[in-house]
Amino acid sequence: MQLRRLGTSDIHVSQICLGSMTWGQQNTEAEAFAQLDLAKAQGVNFLDTAEMYPVPPRAQTYGSTESIIGRYFRARGNRAEWILASKIAGPGNGIDYIRDGQLKHNRAHLNAAVDASLKRLQTDYLDLYQLHWPERRTNYFGQLGYRHQEQEFTPLEEVLESLDELVRAGKIRQVGLSNETPWGTMRFLHLAESRGWPRMVSIQNPYNLLNRTFEVGLAEIAAREQCGLLAYSPLAFGMLSGKYEDGARPAGARITEFSRFTRYTNPQAQAACSAYVGLARERGLDPAQMALAFVNAQPFVTSNIIGATNLEQLQCNLDSLALQADSELLKAIDEIHRQQPNPAP
Repeated sequence: MQLRRLGTSDIHVSQICLGSMTWGQQNTEAEAFAQLDLAKAQGVNFLDTAEMYPVPPRAQTYGSTESIIGRYFRARGNRAEWILASKIAGPGNGIDYIRDGQLKHNRAHLNAAVDASLKRLQTDYLDLYQLHWPERRTNYFGQLGYRHQEQEFTPLEEVLESLDELVRAGKIRQVGLSNETPWGTMRFLHLAESRGWPRMVSIQNPYNLLNRTFEVGLAEIAAREQCGLLAYSPLAFGMLSGKYEDGARPAGARITEFSRFTRYTNPQAQAACSAYVGLARERGLDPAQMALAFVNAQPFVTSNIIGATNLEQLQCNLDSLALQADSELLKAIDEIHRQQPNPAP
């Protein structure tokens, strides 16, 4: 397992990161423990979670994922062997049950969110703390057609100053972004440089064969500013595994279970997905491993966040590291991309 430097920090994370958003809803605690043990045995040291997990978010399961991880650390006694990342939620998205329902990234909310996560995770520090999505209204979660609106949101200066206080208190080591735009990323980096506040070391955004929009404005920033991508949804909610081909809806699968997940199921995305799955099968490759290998090969990616609902899926995803995407395969992938670029942004 290759280790990569997390931004400009002294932290090195595994090329594969274990995502946790199914734990506490699609996965039991015992299943989560088994996933953690398997990933760790194969060299994964990077674990990503969030205060709002599991997904889909519900008041009844709020914080369950972090609590499961906390009990794992207590049972195994291996917290120090993991690079642990979590996130503070932003406003909207139907999560009015978190704190006062008017979620901000101000000092009060950041302190409350960090303290609550630390308690659930049964640890006294987080290696990476991320802003799950911007507090301001902008383009994320697939929104297109930017419409500028004057609005009030926590000044980014206050956000960084508050994060700086948490770093100085020893509660977090490094800070990062998620679902952020080029403007937001550069603004945070500029303020950190000019004011001596913590520098964002990563940006966790979606990136997969059906959504390569990160390449347009953010990939150059990731490379030049050493603020690498933590790629989430690398399999487009499992669409790129081929299990949903020809309208199939296997029992227990995420899109089968939760009809709200439509980001990757529009007709254009399904057509492109079929082309990628077909390419993999023509070459004798597992479609999921090919999709993951494409993400793994990108120089602006720090770590690829994989998720699974069973150990067979997890092992298949981990085995993607053995597949090197050669120039001919990348050329064939790019040809499909040219015919149907970013059908599921």
